[in-house]
Amino acid sequence: MEERSLRIYQDKTFFTQITNTLTKLLIPTKIGINGMLISMKRNNALKAYEAYKECEKIEDSKKQEAITQKFEDVYALYLESIDKYIMDSIYKKVKNDTASDFEKNALSQYYTIVHLKETEYLEYKYKKQMYLLNLDYETVESLNKPSLLDRYQTLYVAQMEGLYKGLLKHFSIKLADNLTPSAKDEIYTKIFSTLEDYIENILPLKMKKEPDNKIFKEIVEEYQNFEKFSVGKLDQNDNIEKNMVLLGLSRKLFTHSLPLIVAEQCYDKLLNDVRSLIVDTKVARKQEKAYSLLMVLLEEYHVKLLSTKIYWEKPQDREEYKKFWKNFQEINQMKNTNYIDYIREKQILFLRNDLKKLRKNENKYFKIIGFYCDKLIELGAMRRLKNAYISEGNYTKGLKKAKNKKRAKKVTA
Repeated sequence: MEERSLRIYQDKTFFTQITNTLTKLLIPTKIGINGMLISMKRNNALKAYEAYKECEKIEDSKKQEAITQKFEDVYALYLESIDKYIMDSIYKKVKNDTASDFEKNALSQYYTIVHLKETEYLEYKYKKQMYLLNLDYETVESLNKPSLLDRYQTLYVAQMEGLYKGLLKHFSIKLADNLTPSAKDEIYTKIFSTLEDYIENILPLKMKKEPDNKIFKEIVEEYQNFEKFSVGKLDQNDNIEKNMVLLGLSRKLFTHSLPLIVAEQCYDKLLNDVRSLIVDTKVARKQEKAYSLLMVLLEEYHVKLLSTKIYWEKPQDREEYKKFWKNFQEINQMKNTNYIDYIREKQILFLRNDLKKLRKNENKYFKIIGFYCDKLIELGAMRRLKNAYISEGNYTKGLKKAKNKKRAKKVTA
């Protein structure tokens, strides 16, 4: 329609301006009918959300319920209008080959999410809402209206926060199912990807909206550590480290949506990844880099996760961890007096503790067990026993001779 519409290239008169305006309204684009409808529904959603936030002060429970219900209805209509815009506008433009690269990519993402509907309905439900909100957020940003953007960000951050939490909770429940190793790895990837998206796109806006939030003050350093992974190409070691930082942040931001038991499984996944990286790497420099990451990851796992663990399935495991924690605190006191000995003793403690766990499945971890033993020998915590036995080549079969004597006695008798 846009290509075939009549265009007049003469000097613009009153009538030509009216013609162009009507033509634009008939074209289903952002500045057309769909754009106007979305704008109206968006304004209604903003007003309903602001009333919903204010209703928390109202004591009348029935009135609170009515305002909440109104917001939910208006919000649903708002999302439907964005969905309709995609089908009426972007789809037609892609079909007619008049769409921009952004619009083609937007439609591709849309169908990727819709494809989940048949197999993963809950994931589809959360991701579709996130997609629609994000699409309109980009539209609001492009309008260059600071007051509108500020109002919209409040609604956007609040809704996206709930959607991310719901999605992480869904993945946490999925991990409890009897999944194949490859299916579990897929869930782990989705968890880390969801955390990354949240920290990249939502957390900065939330920190801006809530500057006095105590949690944000506690995670400033970790958030800065994460930012370094946003530049340049990442290798396998960097990706593991990035996911470790994401897990550390999640312990503050998603305590309930990503429970401790799920976070523990995620740490186990990262530990297995870095162990595999150590034994598979042939370059000594890269192997040492991976080993350094292993030490950091083990410390994060024990300090940030296991030290906060209240419920233990086996009381014996809890008692063993108490012993480990006592030794760790004693070693920590050396940090300010003898840093070299502190680093050495900490490595020995972590390696010995991890060896106990790995030796329960020695066939699977024999390579990394060998690496650990070499490291402990290097650190002076273990000795390599030399095989000093020399055989003279004289073997006797005493036991069999004794049996033969007994048989001979029986025959004689």
